[in-house]
Amino acid sequence: MQDTRLASGLPFIKMHGAGNDFVIIDSRGAQPVVSQPLASLMGDRHRGVGFDQLAEIRDGTGADIDLDFWNADGSRAGACGNATRCVASLIMEETGRDRLTIRTERGLLNAQRDESGAISVNMGPPQLDWGDIPLARDTDTDHLPLDGDPAAVGMGNPHCVFFVDDAQAVDLATRGVAIEHDPLFPQATNVEFASALGPDLLRLRVWERGTGITLACGSGACATAVAAHRRGLTGRRVAIQADGGRLAVDWRDDGVWLTGPVAHVFDATLSPSFLEALK
Repeated sequence: MQDTRLASGLPFIKMHGAGNDFVIIDSRGAQPVVSQPLASLMGDRHRGVGFDQLAEIRDGTGADIDLDFWNADGSRAGACGNATRCVASLIMEETGRDRLTIRTERGLLNAQRDESGAISVNMGPPQLDWGDIPLARDTDTDHLPLDGDPAAVGMGNPHCVFFVDDAQAVDLATRGVAIEHDPLFPQATNVEFASALGPDLLRLRVWERGTGITLACGSGACATAVAAHRRGLTGRRVAIQADGGRLAVDWRDDGVWLTGPVAHVFDATLSPSFLEALK
């Protein structure tokens, strides 16, 4: 609580990727300022700012920048593909560069901007072993022992992917929260429901752990594409139609690449009076 930004007002940036929305705090050149209480205070869409995830930029340790992530309930998130792409877009605009390295809890990630301006990030190889995802016990990760025959994939955070006839018809609020906290997932899980719209095109709806229903999820899109290919439903390059827009996933030899739109919405400052609640 000694950080002067909390006494004088804390600047932040609001962005989204396909409707997956983020607050971004730039702590380069300063001490990290985000805590569980601050993240949950800002994450309240009625009394705070509201976001699916919060990303804090820090000085790079063997990378151009480091990134930390929080969910809307204040819990930590190990990976966030769309937030990583949003931050990469900011830094590319700042530096004029088209390629960056970004260190997250997931590891060292490569981001790039192509000739069309699209921002991509390599989210790394998928985690397919039960202990890495993690699951509570050794089981077939392509066919979990749960109703609906879901698959499990780790992308730096756990995902439980269901393939259904009509993702739009799923009662996401009811099913999502129940699966999120199933005992099979000791760290809880993100939950995806996907259905095929055409060759290598999937409709996706997402329940994110610590947040709830979101309009898109980058790591969830990656996990769904991996699970779909392993089930023989798609190739390794997949278009994902989420509630908030379309994402592209390409599972290559060097990792799972995520591409999609980004939008810089506004810059603002949290007032000192709002931050008084942290004292």
